[in-house]
Amino acid sequence: MTTTIQCDRDGERLDAALSRLIPGLTRSAAQRLLEGGLVTSGGAVLRKSGKTVPGLTVTVDLPDPQPVRLAPQDIPLDVRYEDDDLIVVNKPKGLVVHPAAGHPDGTLVNALLFHCGASLSGINGELRPGIVHRIDKDTSGLLVAAKNDAAHQALAAQLAGHSLSRIYEAIVCGGVREDSGTVDAPIGRHPSDRKRMAVTERGSRPAVTHYEVIARYRGYTHIRCRLETGRTHQIRVHMAYRNHPILGDLVYGHKKSELGQDSQCLHARELRFTHPRTGLPVTVACELPDYFLRVLSGLTPL
Repeated sequence: MTTTIQCDRDGERLDAALSRLIPGLTRSAAQRLLEGGLVTSGGAVLRKSGKTVPGLTVTVDLPDPQPVRLAPQDIPLDVRYEDDDLIVVNKPKGLVVHPAAGHPDGTLVNALLFHCGASLSGINGELRPGIVHRIDKDTSGLLVAAKNDAAHQALAAQLAGHSLSRIYEAIVCGGVREDSGTVDAPIGRHPSDRKRMAVTERGSRPAVTHYEVIARYRGYTHIRCRLETGRTHQIRVHMAYRNHPILGDLVYGHKKSELGQDSQCLHARELRFTHPRTGLPVTVACELPDYFLRVLSGLTPL
């Protein structure tokens, strides 16, 4: 499939521009297209090191998705919404979303392949069929997957345009003084630990998290967060940056488990989006999981 875009920024990296302007295209996939000579302008092949100028017209040859070589696995799914275009599931803590190094199977993708059959979308031609966005292995809660490419492109466009709303709840360490606030701080790879993210100016991307206090406890605060952007580990990094790391987050917070939590107490509780076919608003919400409720029940209210 061939698509044409017009760049609107000066000096932006080509891979960044492609991933921003083509719904559903990840930056890594854009880099592979550039390396493969599949991005041109006026017949000239554009390279990964190139920069954009406003008005530059770029033609991209998107390869057909390759057949998925993943085995469907009968892993139970907590389905909260489903139709011919998409499915919303409530992912439990501990389930990896898609195959990666160290997790070749037993993932949400394997479960979706079993549940949905061949109807999942194949945007990017990657081992992530249907996955529009993702949440961490040890974060629980709602995630939407697309069953066809049109739905995937529409949902990805909403994600990029910040109209796909993702609302989380978390328990953070310490007492958050203000009733609500916004963390507007760019996130990129940690300068010395490439496995972690950090608030940094170098190689970072804009990141905005809105939060409000639900309840205060002795030593902890129950908060609600709304993502405006969706950077890797965004809520975890932003709350740690504000000196209120998420309870149980041994990577960005305290290095010892607290209250029996050795993974982040973070739950994706609500999704709001426009249905890609009907154009109607859709809201899907789920209850707090048992592990979260157990922690709350053991806290002392202020």
